[in-house]
Amino acid sequence: MIKNYLKYIKDNPRGYWFRAKWYGWGWVPAKWQGWAVLAVYIFLAFLVTSSVNSNSHSVSDILYGATIPLALLTIIFIVVCYVKGEKPHWSWGPKSKKR
Repeated sequence: MIKNYLKYIKDNPRGYWFRAKWYGWGWVPAKWQGWAVLAVYIFLAFLVTSSVNSNSHSVSDILYGATIPLALLTIIFIVVCYVKGEKPHWSWGPKSKKR
């Protein structure tokens, strides 16, 4: 199963940074650029969440300090995946050769 999945990821003639997932909807990094974008996203998400003042008892501080920046960061990440990846589609497993 893992060998087939790695073969699917490496079979990338168009050079997509992200390939469509085998199960569900979305993408998985396929090239080093995709992994770099994912690493930067995780790093920035960590920075945003760690920058929230833990002594604050105000909901608005958390909302403006973390939720909105995380939402914007996630939107940017999804746009990059959409532009640099395969067209997303719902799938449930690898494409069968029997059709």
